[in-house]
Amino acid sequence: MMSKQRSSGILMAVSSLPGPYGMGSLGRNAYMFVDFLAKAGQTYWQILPLVPPGDGASPYMSPSAFAGNPYFIDLDLLVEEGLLTGDEVAHARWDDPDRVDYDWLARSRMPLLRRAWERSNSRPPAQSPVPLDWLEDYAAFAALHDRYNCTWQDWPAEAVPDAEEMDFHRFLQNTFYRQWFALKDYANSKGVRLMGDIPFYLSPDSTEMWKHPELFLLDENGRPKAVAGVPPDAFSEDGQLWGSPLYDWDGRQQEVFSFWRRRIAWCARLYDAVRIDHFRAFHTYWSVPAGAQTAAEGHWNPGPGMKILDALHQAAPELELIAEDLGDLDADALNFVRTCGVPGMRVLVFAFDPSGQSDFLPHNCGENCVVYTGTHDTPTFVEWLHDTDHDSARYARSYLRLREDEGLGWGVVAGAWSTAARLAIAPLQDVLGLGGDARMNTPGTMGSHNWSWRVREQALNDVVAGKLLDLTRTYSR
Repeated sequence: MMSKQRSSGILMAVSSLPGPYGMGSLGRNAYMFVDFLAKAGQTYWQILPLVPPGDGASPYMSPSAFAGNPYFIDLDLLVEEGLLTGDEVAHARWDDPDRVDYDWLARSRMPLLRRAWERSNSRPPAQSPVPLDWLEDYAAFAALHDRYNCTWQDWPAEAVPDAEEMDFHRFLQNTFYRQWFALKDYANSKGVRLMGDIPFYLSPDSTEMWKHPELFLLDENGRPKAVAGVPPDAFSEDGQLWGSPLYDWDGRQQEVFSFWRRRIAWCARLYDAVRIDHFRAFHTYWSVPAGAQTAAEGHWNPGPGMKILDALHQAAPELELIAEDLGDLDADALNFVRTCGVPGMRVLVFAFDPSGQSDFLPHNCGENCVVYTGTHDTPTFVEWLHDTDHDSARYARSYLRLREDEGLGWGVVAGAWSTAARLAIAPLQDVLGLGGDARMNTPGTMGSHNWSWRVREQALNDVVAGKLLDLTRTYSR
């Protein structure tokens, strides 16, 4: 359950941290960001999923529910361990401080990490401080993926993973989690709690789909009978067709519940709190027949409801849960979220409809919710303010008493911090008052503009920290 003490925090992906090697990592700049948060009086650092990304670099379509993204491994820490040299990592520097180039990372990073692994073989193995009981399945899956360079459905039936390649992936995961748990310990010592994010579904090309097909709704050939998505709404006339396999909640409930208990228990080791993406699917989920052209061909199916939430609370009683409950929820789904005991979200970029009293307006936000200025999927607040219709923009400016000379982002942060909600979160982009160039993701699109934004180190300065601290103290967070 969420703490009753009023608090606040900042949403920023690990990938968005500054640094010289093309992507944020778990090294010096992550510790520097923790120091910035502590100096600014913030209690939470919310991140995006730590898992390896899937198609389009999305961390919400991952090949594993448990593995860490090896691109987040800090190279300078490997130099300190003697596994890489200064000259070697100098060649991994990237000139663009504002964007991640995933194609360049794919070409350059793994050869460097492989060199570190080769040198590590002359030493006693350095293990994660927490047992990785899922590692053997993942190492086998990743090794076979490296060998065949295609989805697991197209591997030969007799495929056997290479032992050395499996050891390489064990090295990557043990290194990742040694660095992660060191960072978590440091953050907690500074009074900063880490909030993770669980993608509800997994990629069809995932360790779990390959090794544990019993978890999913499949036909006799091991192919999905139906896939996940969301129905048509005001933003998409065809809905969104995600293509993820559905859990077999009815036929294999015991196995699926066991998987989710393991998953949430693992999250309790990684984080102090976690947001569950697409939470409403615990109540009802959109099922689209396999082979359908659009999500509009789907229908609602009942989910496991409170039984799965009871199982999650029993598996990780101390872990704070937050429900991503955005979108077009019917009355039953809305009632489920409001009464299940897990706080939902209120997002201020959706609040300022001048024709009515939105539930998301700051004065309508109650205690048992988490107020966001925006999320990784929305425009930044400044972008929204410039692009929305005139009446909505005028209403927001009047309501929040926005002043250009103070920076438009500070007004919406103050609006969120002023609510009765026990927890308020702002993407770093809103704290810095950034526009559309800093948007993290545009749902339903693919391209280099998604998942690639990075902050510059000089933006995390004492002036910004001091102003955020002042707001936080003003609203007793």
